[in-house]
Amino acid sequence: MVQLSTLCYLEDEGRYLMLHRTVKKQDINKDKWLGIGGRFEAGESPEDCILRETREETGFTLTDYRYRGLVTFVEGDYTEYMSLFTASAWEGDPVPCAEGDLEWVDREKIPSLNLWEGDLVFFRLLREEAPFFSLKLVYAAGTLTEVILNGRPMEKPWY
Repeated sequence: MVQLSTLCYLEDEGRYLMLHRTVKKQDINKDKWLGIGGRFEAGESPEDCILRETREETGFTLTDYRYRGLVTFVEGDYTEYMSLFTASAWEGDPVPCAEGDLEWVDREKIPSLNLWEGDLVFFRLLREEAPFFSLKLVYAAGTLTEVILNGRPMEKPWY
């Protein structure tokens, strides 16, 4: 199975807007903290998708955003290609999110949240202002087993 998705971290004064996924019972991301985003709809580009998902989940319309990288998640026969964005400006009024609770979190507190281990790798790349990257994260039974950055295996520690 192959999925296409987007994820965006809205940045403001040293904080990221995070979504604590608490609503859906059958959710692979249940109780995890993520950015804003979701799956592509027919005919959408990565930019179309992240603009729509941000508007749906937050009420905000992004006015300044950057495409930071492509993250490939692999576990068994499942592959997801996720377009990763950050945003520094938006307009509109916040709305409640149907998927969980939105919260501004200080960057230094991000590692203490319940995240997928691979998320810490792309947070590192964002923090280091890495140029556009291709990141492959391989999982086995929910555990990160391999990290490949721009076609080259990374050595531990990955983040």
